[in-house]
Amino acid sequence: MRKPLGIGIIGMGWMGMVHSRAHRMIPDRFGDGPNISRLVICADEIRSRTEQAKQIAGFESATIDWQEVVEHPEVETVIITSPNYLHLRMIEAAAVCGKHVFCEKPVGSSPYETLCATRVAEKNKIVTGVGYNYRWAPVVQFVRELINRGELGDITHYRGRFFVDYASNPDGVLSWRFDRKKAGTGVLADVMSHVVDMAHMLVGPIREVVSSHKTWISDRPVATPGEGDHFSVQPEAPREPVTNEDDVSALVSFQCGAHGQLEVSRVAKGACCDMSFEIFGTRGHAKWNFETMNELSLYLPDGSAAHNGPVRIQACPEHPYYGRFYPGPANSMSYEDLKVIEAYHFSQSVAESHVREPDFGSALRVAEVFDAIERSWTSRTWEPVQIIKQELN
Repeated sequence: MRKPLGIGIIGMGWMGMVHSRAHRMIPDRFGDGPNISRLVICADEIRSRTEQAKQIAGFESATIDWQEVVEHPEVETVIITSPNYLHLRMIEAAAVCGKHVFCEKPVGSSPYETLCATRVAEKNKIVTGVGYNYRWAPVVQFVRELINRGELGDITHYRGRFFVDYASNPDGVLSWRFDRKKAGTGVLADVMSHVVDMAHMLVGPIREVVSSHKTWISDRPVATPGEGDHFSVQPEAPREPVTNEDDVSALVSFQCGAHGQLEVSRVAKGACCDMSFEIFGTRGHAKWNFETMNELSLYLPDGSAAHNGPVRIQACPEHPYYGRFYPGPANSMSYEDLKVIEAYHFSQSVAESHVREPDFGSALRVAEVFDAIERSWTSRTWEPVQIIKQELN
């Protein structure tokens, strides 16, 4: 049996702890393969976070210097959950040290940075992975199977969106997510990443886009370093400008000929986590929303009046990965269960030295769509999705 996979994690906020738990759960859920992870070292600029992670998650050591993670001789895989503007330099350092890299989206704070990250990974022949975790919901994987078997027919229309309201309070803090120098774009990079990845997985490449964007809340109270998260509220703190967008809407056309609409917002009051899609084909229709992630609305008419309408499909052991968690149908899986599936999938890729999607190549294809979207904001017309060849202004 292969020795445990040495894991180092950079960034021990909420997401870093989610990854820690996910890797610890792999043997429980996927115990029939070489998937045991060893939590070697974690890093965060806030020392209390690293010490807490060491105590709770069981890391062997902790540091405030992220370079110690990428240089540690017993770390094989580096997981990066830091703010966007730090991703590329950490990826480059890890790749040069021969470490495999899993990075939370977006891989780069700009499309060009994502290209650079992809190139350095290819040059150093490392396995890569990206945190597009919503694709791992069992009923979503089931929809993918239906599409691949042709049961929905030719895809004609796709609607994808991700509406959240974590930023709907004007007194919500100005975390790095609202600063273009640190995050790059706002809601485009933050949540449209998931929407575009899902569209790519289900329908295929996007050919061209026309898009608009808006910032609804122009300034926010400054966050206290090392405290809270992007849900925190500090109405009495000094305020500074928001420098990226709150909303993005886009019309798209796919290479397969389908038409689509993609929408994201971080200020949609009342939308807790509305990551959803509708997909229409010549033979049927499917609809899914993460807020009810264990259910799928499916319409596959067969000419019978009794079947002439959508049915509710509940997650069950016949759907991909579900049986690893429950033996019977209609039990509720969670966000963190999707991260366990994600961690398993990536650890298998590392064990087999075989890159699987979603990898940095997947992130680059998403970034190419972002490039076209941003060009459309300026031109206010349809823009083609193109290969990124040089640094963007």
